[in-house]
Amino acid sequence: MSAARKTLTSVLTTIVLAGGLAAGAVGQTHAATCNASKAAKTDGAEAAWSLKCTAKGVRVSGWVEDTRMDGRCAIVRVTGGEGTYRPKKACSSGVREQFVFDFAGTKKAEVRLATV
Repeated sequence: MSAARKTLTSVLTTIVLAGGLAAGAVGQTHAATCNASKAAKTDGAEAAWSLKCTAKGVRVSGWVEDTRMDGRCAIVRVTGGEGTYRPKKACSSGVREQFVFDFAGTKKAEVRLATV
């Protein structure tokens, strides 16, 4: 194999591997307003949550679970309508973590489920 062909093969392999790793981290994003519930599932992760209005804003509560023995963690990333961000991770297959996040001054939030 020529040196140029070896270099091209190495570059293409690196691009394919990097693309696969990036795709593995991509999850699902869900935006919601008060009094909504949602469940989501992605490769290696599951979660369920609800949004409830409070006098001061919105409360997002639920759980996230790692569903695959792959050395990665399941994560939910919750962003309040005012831009505040809070994550919760569950690592190791079968581990489920509960979360409760309060966001003042807003009535909406965005929840993203992924693996990292």
